Amino acid sequence: MTRAQWAILIWLERQPGISQKELSEILEVEPITVARLIDRLEARGMVERRPDPRDRRIWRLHLLPPARDVLLEIDDHRADMTRIVTEGIDENSIEIMTEALMRMKATLTQEAHTSRRGPDPIVTETREAV
Repeated sequence: MTRAQWAILIWLERQPGISQKELSEILEVEPITVARLIDRLEARGMVERRPDPRDRRIWRLHLLPPARDVLLEIDDHRADMTRIVTEGIDENSIEIMTEALMRMKATLTQEAHTSRRGPDPIVTETREAV
């Protein structure tokens, strides 16, 4: 099982019934990438696509019981990795680093969204005027 498949299982546990499109936005990948990963997870009996009751074009994603064992394994790996990488670092420092990393990720995500849309015309006009 790939790390990308793990990420999908984790998000489906957090948000049961999320659509493929919503999941692709969260994971910051193309919808076709999520569709292919879901195909593989569905073939393994871990995920199920269900039609949205209000819009038949939308597929809602749900975990199936076999995914639970994998999620427990993922939790164990995450706990082990957290213990290893934070060994010898006090709780306060871990909190500060975590907050800083989350801010950096948010900034990068925002930058990626801005880059996809193209330059902000207001900012561009302001820069050109200077």
